[in-house]
Amino acid sequence: MEIYDSPKKPLPEPLSGAAINSFAHFTITERFPKIVRELLADNEFPSQVRQNLENLVQEILSSPLRPLNDLSAPDVQDWQIYITPYLGKNWLQVPWFFVEMFFYRRILEAIGYYQAGFLKGYDPFLKQKQRVLESASVSIRDLGEVLEEYLDNQHLFTGKQRADLQQLLTLNMWGNQADLSMWSASEVRPDHQSSADQQSHLLIDQAEAVFNYLTTLKNKPSTVDFILDNYGPELVHDIGLADYLLSTNMISKIRFHAKPSPHYVSDAMIKDIHATIDYLAKRQEDSVRRLAQRIVDHIDKGRLELKDDFFWTSPLYFWDMPKHIHQELVESDLVISKGDANYRRLAGDLNWPPTTPFADVVRYFPTPLLALRVLKAELALGLTPEQVLNLESQDPKWLVNGNWGVIQFFCP
Repeated sequence: MEIYDSPKKPLPEPLSGAAINSFAHFTITERFPKIVRELLADNEFPSQVRQNLENLVQEILSSPLRPLNDLSAPDVQDWQIYITPYLGKNWLQVPWFFVEMFFYRRILEAIGYYQAGFLKGYDPFLKQKQRVLESASVSIRDLGEVLEEYLDNQHLFTGKQRADLQQLLTLNMWGNQADLSMWSASEVRPDHQSSADQQSHLLIDQAEAVFNYLTTLKNKPSTVDFILDNYGPELVHDIGLADYLLSTNMISKIRFHAKPSPHYVSDAMIKDIHATIDYLAKRQEDSVRRLAQRIVDHIDKGRLELKDDFFWTSPLYFWDMPKHIHQELVESDLVISKGDANYRRLAGDLNWPPTTPFADVVRYFPTPLLALRVLKAELALGLTPEQVLNLESQDPKWLVNGNWGVIQFFCP
């Protein structure tokens, strides 16, 4: 690993499950076992795999961390390095971000994802992911219609494009509410469908600054990198936003960065992107099918590139990104960081005061950065003292309940 820079010193303590009343503690002791139980209910695993998963739950609650056992896996040597400082400690004593990444990696070990056998390469979360995509029928239809309107009217005037992009960014950010690591497909989750609800729960909105920046790139080759998050409605909105940026020629090329393996229940892999495009292509609505065709065309022409890397499932923060990732992002004109876990990776998952300026924390980032995130962890940046006071009195669980979101832009 290579440290390029980090936020201003001194750094706060990392979030961890050691704080009894914290969301991290609740995640490790309650949410992790629940995720495993849902996994067992959704899959007809062999008895040994079921026992492996049951053992994982017991280990989380009562045993110290141990190295990985699937020694032929392509990422195992990196993980032996990552875990070394924490060996002998229990799951509540180490940084929460590390524990979450390790938990999902241990699920892959438990099912034999990298081992020879019929479960090699098997996605244990696939059924849940398919259910959440199928539940998004209305929002998919609406997005198809919105894109048709926006693309038909793109040449009217600059103010129209500005409003259209702002709306697409807002819809995209709220797509992050569909997070299966937080709420299963059968659970009621926050879902701000009306524009009024979306705007009233948007704590920071710098979408206009993003449009102003993108217009400076006009008439020159430009690249945008999406650091993807969830499959389902969020990925559909990522596809829609990418289509708009490419079809309007606002951007020349886009790279989607996906997970290399099943992660965080609903995180998107390259195969999930292809499956989503196929799903859109078979929809009844003409506008949605045309969206799928445009995306296929963008891919065929090399304007939309699909990539994955083990960095995205590692416990490394962005300031520890490997050299090849750093070099790629340096060449980008804008990086769009999707979702809560990527936001935590940006901020080091540290106990920052929520009034800490966003730019002070991400100033190390090598290129302009847009964070689209629904709050689902006890971490926030860039808020005013008045906002924090109002939120704490109005909604005591505002940091973790998925009701609040941010559109934050940083330009070095």
